[in-house]
Amino acid sequence: MPLVAGVDSSTQSCKVVVRDAETGALVRQGRAPHPEGTEVDPYAWWEALLAALDAAGGLADVAAVAVAGQQHGMVCLDEAGQVIRPALLWNDTRSAGAAQDLIAEAGGGEAGRRFWAEATGSVPVASFTATKLRWLARHEPANADRVAAVCLPHDWLTWRLAGAPDLAALRTDRGDASGTGYWSPRTGDYRLDLLERAFGRQLVVPTVLGPAEPAGLLDPAALVGPAAGRVPLGPGTGDNAAAALGVGAGPGDVVVSIGTSGTVFAVADTPAADPTGAVAGFADATGRYLPLVCTLNAARVLDAAATLLGVGLDELSELALAAAPGADGLVMVPYLEGERTPDRPTATGSLHGLTLGSATPAHLARAAVEGMLCALADGLDALTAQGATARRIILVGGGARSAAVRRIAPQVFGRPVVVPPPGEYVADGAARQAAWVALGGAAPPAWTVGDTEEYAAAPVPAIRGRYAEARDRVVDRLGTGTA
Repeated sequence: MPLVAGVDSSTQSCKVVVRDAETGALVRQGRAPHPEGTEVDPYAWWEALLAALDAAGGLADVAAVAVAGQQHGMVCLDEAGQVIRPALLWNDTRSAGAAQDLIAEAGGGEAGRRFWAEATGSVPVASFTATKLRWLARHEPANADRVAAVCLPHDWLTWRLAGAPDLAALRTDRGDASGTGYWSPRTGDYRLDLLERAFGRQLVVPTVLGPAEPAGLLDPAALVGPAAGRVPLGPGTGDNAAAALGVGAGPGDVVVSIGTSGTVFAVADTPAADPTGAVAGFADATGRYLPLVCTLNAARVLDAAATLLGVGLDELSELALAAAPGADGLVMVPYLEGERTPDRPTATGSLHGLTLGSATPAHLARAAVEGMLCALADGLDALTAQGATARRIILVGGGARSAAVRRIAPQVFGRPVVVPPPGEYVADGAARQAAWVALGGAAPPAWTVGDTEEYAAAPVPAIRGRYAEARDRVVDRLGTGTA
C-alpha cells in the first residue's frame, strides 16, 4: 500500500501525518512545537519539521509529501536564498497602516476597497503579504534593499524539502497565492504591478502550480534520515484550503475552524470580491474558490478565560454550560489581539453588562464562549451575503473539542453543526493532496473522516443581539475611543 505524508506547519506547531494513499487510513504521526510570537525565524519551522518527521517515523516509505502552512507570512530571501529577517506572521498587525495606505493610494474609501477586491479578490489588511512588504520597505530599508524573492511559509518549506536549489525553483499553489494581495483568483495570474506598488520594485515570486502538479522532488540530503528515493512533492497550500480538503468539504459546505485564528469559509464554484473587506476571495486547493472570513481571536479567547479563572479548558467548558444562554446579559467582545474582521487592529477586548448577578466564573466562561462564536457568526453572515450557501456547517479545530463550544454553537449560528472526530485536518488535507499527486487522476482520492456528530439547539437570537450592541463600543490600545 503506498503511503503519503502531509505536513501542517501552523502558527503554534508542526504536525506530520502518514496515511495510506488510497484509503486515508492513519499509519503514524508526529509533532513538534514552534516558537511563540508574531515574527519567527523560518529556520525554527525547518527544525520543527525535522523533529516532527522524526517523531512520525521518517519518510523512508512514503510515495509523496505535501506541506500546508499558515497563510500570508512574509519570508524574504536574498539572491543566495538566505533568509533576510524573521518572517512576519499573519497575526502581526504592525502593517495595519500600510494596508490603509494601499487602499488610499487606490482611490481611498469605497473606491479603493473596490479596486483591490476586483483586482485580487480581497481588500488589504495587516495580515496580507503585500502590506507586510510595504511595511518592510518603509521601516527597514536596509533589509528591503537585500530582498530578491518573497515567498510564504509553506512555499519556503517545500523549497527546502527540494534541497533549496535556486530562487527560480520556488513553488506555490492557488490557495496560498490568493492570500498575498498580488495574485488574482479570478484570472489565475500574478498582479506584479500591485507587488511593485506595495514594495517599490519587482521581486522573484513562486510559480503558481495546479492542484496536483508536483512542486519538485524530495531531496534526501535535505533530511535527517533516509527517504524513499526522490519522491514527488505536492504543491502544498494554505492551512484553510488544506483543512477544507482534509475534512472533505464541497460546494454548499461552510467550515468553521477554531484554532489560533478563527476562520469561516465556504467551497464555491465562483470567485468572490467583497469591497467591504469582510470576505477574502481566496482560492481553494482543488481548482475551486474559498471565500473566507478570518478573526484573529478564536481558541486563545478560551485559553485567556481559563487563565483568568484559574481553571483548565475542560472545567471552563463545564462552567460555561452551567450558565444560562446569554450569560444573563454579560457580553465579551473578544478582540484580545486587535482584530482582522472587522478591521480593528488596535482594538482591545471588553466586557459589557456586568452585574452582581453575572459576576461569577460560570457567567464569564459562558460570555467568553459566546463572544468568540458571535464573532464567527458575523463571518457566516458576511459569507452568505456574498452568495455562499450554508447547507452544512462543519466545526473543526482545537476549539471544537470543547463541549461548550459544540453545544452553544447551534444557539449562536441559528442552525445545527456537524463535528467530525478530532483530527489534524490541515495535515490530512496536505496528505490527501500528496495522494492525489502520487496516484494521479482528475480528483483527490475519496477519503472518509470517520463518524461525525451533529449538535442542534434552538437558536437564541438575544445572544447575538446583545453582542451586536457591544461590538462597536470598543477602545484602542491607548484607551482613546472606538478602534
